Amino acid sequence: MADKEKKKKKKVKEEKAEAPAEAPAPEPAPEPAPAPAPAKRPSSKSSKKAKRSGSSVFSMFTEFQVAEFKEGFSLMDKDKDGILGKEDLRSTWDQVGKLVTDKELDEMLAEAPGPVNFTQLLTLFAQRMSGGSDPDDVIRNAFKAFDKDGLISSEVLKHALLTWGDKFTKKEVADAFDAMDIDDQGMIDTEGLIQMLIGGADDE
Repeated sequence: MADKEKKKKKKVKEEKAEAPAEAPAPEPAPEPAPAPAPAKRPSSKSSKKAKRSGSSVFSMFTEFQVAEFKEGFSLMDKDKDGILGKEDLRSTWDQVGKLVTDKELDEMLAEAPGPVNFTQLLTLFAQRMSGGSDPDDVIRNAFKAFDKDGLISSEVLKHALLTWGDKFTKKEVADAFDAMDIDDQGMIDTEGLIQMLIGGADDE
């Protein structure tokens, strides 16, 4: 009996030994890498703010005025690079018979915080106009640009009034010249003209 038990146990052991070893469990497949987060779009607040500040300058003028300024800018931009530089300004003053120094040109350009493109030029005009009537020093500076030894050529001034900025009609120019003291040489006393304009503005 004991021999039968031994044989049975031995047979069980042999069967266990002959049984193939279980294959190792396959390693779990690696988890897919997380999808990259979508690139964060730049905040539109700053771009909207820049766009709004630029467009607000244009909103201060009518379409007709903007077109007039654009025409004037194109005439001043001699090299057609979209920026008003020193040589552009020099050529513009030459056209109206005014010789300006490099220092004066630098001072004009220094009024702008950066390159004077069309939008920047509009901004400068808007700043000058935001106070309502031109202050006395602006009127003085405007006419001093045409001044030669205390006198202004009536022909040069007439050309400027008919050509630049908010253009005058021929009748308006004629009416304005009727009120001016013009000598036999066609010259106007600069200081007298300035005082007439400033005095007229004060009376209003």
